Amino acid sequence: MFDPLCGWCYGAAPALRRLAALPGIVVALAPTGLFAGAGARPMTDAFADYAWSNDQRIQKLTGQPFTDQYRDAVLSDRVRRFDSGPATLALAAVASTEPEREIDALSAIQTARYVDGRDVTAAATLAQLLDGLGLAVAARLIATPTDVLRAFNAERVARARADLQSVGAQGVPALIVEDDGGRRTVDSGILFAGPDRLAAALAAA
Repeated sequence: MFDPLCGWCYGAAPALRRLAALPGIVVALAPTGLFAGAGARPMTDAFADYAWSNDQRIQKLTGQPFTDQYRDAVLSDRVRRFDSGPATLALAAVASTEPEREIDALSAIQTARYVDGRDVTAAATLAQLLDGLGLAVAARLIATPTDVLRAFNAERVARARADLQSVGAQGVPALIVEDDGGRRTVDSGILFAGPDRLAAALAAA
């Protein structure tokens, strides 16, 4: 479970990629829309300071970079809202056309925001990112979203929120393991503990 504007989810990205590369494991992204819709908010001075402080903790723990360019161009912008809705919709466009590339698309969106300082709340930016990944159909969809895409996105978000609630998970990122034994959560802290502990936790689960 994730949100594309969640700094901790970005911090967990290396672990997510390692998981996706393991044989016998299928990683399914589930966007919760945490910062979309009613969860979106203005980027105020106080919130920007809080976000930057949190980002520095994530960088220290995970090594994931949060650049000055991101701080100056994104956190200092008082016009655009902190709103993950457009990025979540862009990922839905990928999931509905080339689902095996969704992790690539999420990584590109996160890097564009946190490293390059680009505005990933803008449909034009998202379309350009997807097109650059060779996801031309998804790029066209996010440039001119259809009712079908919006419905698909809403269904994904609703399903992810229901899954969070069903396992008693709190917040994102959340890792849910599903196998013959059923469905259960794994402590999300393991996403930041290194590949060996991550593999051990999954084996134990």
